[in-house]
Amino acid sequence: MQKKRLRNFFSIRAIAPNAVTVLAFSMGLTAVRFALAGKWELSVAAIIIAGVFDGLDGTVARLLRSTSKFGAELDSLSDVVAFGVVPALVVYLWTLQGLDRLGWAAALIYAVAMALRLARFNARMDLEDENDVRKQMGFLTGVPAPMGAGLVVAPMVLDFGFTGNYMQSHPHFLAVYTVLIALLMVSTLPTFTLKLVRVPRESFVPVLLLVATFFAALFVYPWSALIAVSGLYLISIPLCSIAYRKRLAEIKRADPEA
Repeated sequence: MQKKRLRNFFSIRAIAPNAVTVLAFSMGLTAVRFALAGKWELSVAAIIIAGVFDGLDGTVARLLRSTSKFGAELDSLSDVVAFGVVPALVVYLWTLQGLDRLGWAAALIYAVAMALRLARFNARMDLEDENDVRKQMGFLTGVPAPMGAGLVVAPMVLDFGFTGNYMQSHPHFLAVYTVLIALLMVSTLPTFTLKLVRVPRESFVPVLLLVATFFAALFVYPWSALIAVSGLYLISIPLCSIAYRKRLAEIKRADPEA
């Protein structure tokens, strides 16, 4: 009888990761509220905070051993809104609306690309990882959702930190850039993950110092630090493609039947 009663309740362990996902969703929608008020810096900051929460929910779920089908579905829905619909609306309100239909089309393409990317990801969740060569090597396929959102608002960050309203006054360039980011998200290009990073034992302390330096820069010069991350990520895309092809060639040489 007691066991039956306990089944009617959820533990905090089960609720915690889903609560973090809801926070990510809420911060995404809050970014729209700031955009409607013309508070562009707060809008971008809300999207970035949503990205931080999105990175935490999976970690929390694994640490608490409370992963679930419900959590996975909620995470995908949150990602579509916080990193697909919201950045599209923010960028549209910031500058793309000056292009009327063309600007809306660019924003729409980005949001749809995010939905398609996440649908493809969900469809592959039930497939065996053994058939995913990229995943075995530590690569992702295409630009992930939070990074896609970060890249699409990067021109806004560039204006905040360096160029005044230069990017905002060039909506045609922003429309093309937005569509390119959308294409990168749905592409099959191998992209960077932290799983690719291997730190030698002798470099452990210097790497920790480098991480501390980055977070210090994030507090002192936040826009500069974010632009640096976006730039390095864009540079990593062709480098990851080269590294992937090189590893694939090595595997084929070692095992011609692979």
